Amino acid sequence: MAASESGPAELVSEPASGFPEVTMIHLESTRHTPRVARATFLIGSALALLLIAGTLPCRANDQTATFQIPPVKVPLNVKDQQVTIAASAVIAVIRKERGLNLVKLELSADLSDLQQNLTGLLSSALDKNDACGDHIAIQHATLTPQDPSSQAVVELHYERWACAKVFGKREARRLTGGHAVMQMKLTPAVEKDNAELRLVPEVGPIEASGSLGELLRSGPLGDMLREKIRDEILSALQKGTNLSATLPSAIQEYARIQNAQFKDAGSGRLSVVLDGEFRITDQQVQTLSQQVREHVASR
Repeated sequence: MAASESGPAELVSEPASGFPEVTMIHLESTRHTPRVARATFLIGSALALLLIAGTLPCRANDQTATFQIPPVKVPLNVKDQQVTIAASAVIAVIRKERGLNLVKLELSADLSDLQQNLTGLLSSALDKNDACGDHIAIQHATLTPQDPSSQAVVELHYERWACAKVFGKREARRLTGGHAVMQMKLTPAVEKDNAELRLVPEVGPIEASGSLGELLRSGPLGDMLREKIRDEILSALQKGTNLSATLPSAIQEYARIQNAQFKDAGSGRLSVVLDGEFRITDQQVQTLSQQVREHVASR
């Protein structure tokens, strides 16, 4: 006996509890013979899986939704040059009981443009020419990955001058100076109380001769330079990883960062990765989904 043909396919939208709608396919059969029913089930299952795989957000299972936030370029001004840090995010929402959902956030920022312009960044902050005091000139600076930290190497020229009046006329005299290379290891960390990103410095080798070497190794000059180098790099990182610049507004107020680390993004390119967990309601998940869709559609 010839098998009866299946009827037309009908698209049905079935919302998963608490998560955005996922398009499913329902196949109706004019006669429910075992063979036709089995074929219908297999075809429907295959098509449904294809449709689920192609929707936003990506769904790992009925209890999880994953949102991809495309890179956002955050501009920084360095010596009249615009430096950009490109930050993107992955947001995984895990369904929990009583209308609350666990959110796992991972934010990644590409720091390669900062690496290329680090000399200008530090020069604008540290260069100094005091006729009767310190002369500082940053000559070259690099920042390289050393997972989970980074290594900063700064070449500079330093001179210390003093002034005195001789027969009523002020005269300047050089006390010390020379060329130096400073190295320091920088490890990102997150403050537990306010989830603020910080950098933990570790003093590295210093190449400098004579009294300049002593000033840089154990004197206030070395402490001042290391602090300013760390602060300038940290300020750029904090601006580039600002959650309000990258994340949808639906979760900005609730997003929290617990961990941070530097990573080698390949070919010496440095990136920083921040991750954390927090909770949001079903309604906030719906709003998040809508905002991500609108953002993707506008690109």
